Amino acid sequence: MAQHSSPRTPLRYAVVGTGMMGLEHIHALGSLPDTEVVALCDPHATSLRRAKDALVDGGHPIAEYATVEDLVAGGGFDVAVVSSPNFTHRAVVEPLLEHGSHLLIEKPLGITARECREIIALEKETSTVHAARVVWVGLEYRYMAPTMRLLDHVGSGSLGNLRMLAIREHRFPFLVKVGDWNRFSANTGGTLVEKCCHFFDLMRLVLQSEPNRVFASGAQDVNHLDEIYEGRTPDILDNAFVIVDFDNGARASLDLCMFAEATKNEQEISVVGDLGKAEALVTEGVVRLGLRSKGWFQCEEEIVSVDDVPTSLLAHGAHHGSSWRQHRAMQAAIRNGSRAAVTTFDGLMSVAMGEAAHRSISLGRPVSMGEILD
Repeated sequence: MAQHSSPRTPLRYAVVGTGMMGLEHIHALGSLPDTEVVALCDPHATSLRRAKDALVDGGHPIAEYATVEDLVAGGGFDVAVVSSPNFTHRAVVEPLLEHGSHLLIEKPLGITARECREIIALEKETSTVHAARVVWVGLEYRYMAPTMRLLDHVGSGSLGNLRMLAIREHRFPFLVKVGDWNRFSANTGGTLVEKCCHFFDLMRLVLQSEPNRVFASGAQDVNHLDEIYEGRTPDILDNAFVIVDFDNGARASLDLCMFAEATKNEQEISVVGDLGKAEALVTEGVVRLGLRSKGWFQCEEEIVSVDDVPTSLLAHGAHHGSSWRQHRAMQAAIRNGSRAAVTTFDGLMSVAMGEAAHRSISLGRPVSMGEILD
């Protein structure tokens, strides 16, 4: 059950879904003080075994469960982390919300806006009993060190009135997951939900406004074309351009390519206001700031350190310590009795924007957010 914990009281965690992302969470939690992973839940025996092997022996028994219902019945945990496949989130989250533990739900919150709204309704319904509970959506790209520094520049007001935001992700193809579930849009919500909800979340966070229209072009041109799973060929996009218009008049763009691993920077973010420009080369850890008042073609360049993250942790996962920072921020909210910094509404909007982008590609026209949310 959710409770306010003193700094000396260990927070007991259950991890639901112990595949690749579950392991990243386990390593992150193992590097935090006053934190214990006490339960693991996954129907896949091999994933459970690997997760248990990854745990540092804390001198306490680790409960293992095949279903979330059995986990809830067993109890004994304060926080649950849901890192199961996307299409399972709706069913997995419901008993955990009713249980009342604090909850971190990995992105995407659901595979459609409708699923997300159902989860939000359940959160609201159960909050009357579990008012102290923190429900947090795992959009950890907010906690990349260069992105956080970029957000500092935005928050300072030095860029003036923000008008344009451009995000580029040029990266490797989707990795292999248990049962190859991530090869099909019906399981993931589609690439622009599964992968790009991170970036749509950053757009709203940076611009501090809500999207009203999305226009996208994309296709599956290179990846997974020769793969067959039980007679089916994967249907996930591997490249797209997305333009988003916002209520405050700003606009944002996403340039995604998932066959561009021959590159130096996986992620680049550029924010331009009427007074200046800031950009983050996320993989390199470089942040640049240029102000128009200082003249043409000049900028200050900063190398952003990840020294705050335990060195041993950086070898695990592919998110540069952002999962660890996110857990630390969530624990602060739990212990201080404050609200989640990344809410289920944030989760809904990041999914709805991706869903709108997929619909735009399918229909060949701009899609208003009202078509997805109403």
